[in-house]
Order: sequence, then structure tokens, then C-alpha cells
Amino acid sequence: MNVDYQAIDNLICMKKSRDLLVLFKEDLMTSQAIEQEVASLNNLLFTVEELDHFVAAHELIDLIKYTIQSNSAEIKKSLKRKKAKPFVFLNNKN
Repeated sequence: MNVDYQAIDNLICMKKSRDLLVLFKEDLMTSQAIEQEVASLNNLLFTVEELDHFVAAHELIDLIKYTIQSNSAEIKKSLKRKKAKPFVFLNNKN
């Protein structure tokens, strides 16, 4: 399985607007209040998706060397590679 790390990096660093589906239970919210809630949610998601936060929540598992890398510099270096190394996996710590 080939993972396109450049695509992942582009998604993480994306600062454009996005499509969000937000469901509200209350019918009493004005359109301005809804726009403010969506803007707040969008800002929160951009903060969470920053590369440093992404790297902190992941680790690299190398099945050839039998190692687990939690070093942020190594994970960033691996994400920026043009071609993925075989049997090296990005794992979410959660």
C-alpha cells in the first residue's frame, strides 16, 4: 500500500475554507450566530490540524528495524519524503 505523504502534508497545511456539516438542535439561532459557530469550529480545526500537533499524536513504526520513532523531526522527515519506505507505518497514538 503506497501512502501519498505529500497529499497528507497538503491536507494538514491547508488554510483554505472547507465544507462543514454542522447540525444544531436549537431552532432559535440566528444566521449570524450560526456563522460565528462555524467560524469558531473552523479555527479550532485548523489549530488541531497543525503539523506540530499532528506529529505529536503519531509515531512511526519500522518493521524492518523493529523500532518505534516518536521523535517529531523523524516523523516530519518521513512525511516529506517523495517515496514511502516499505514496511514503515504511521500510527496514531490514540
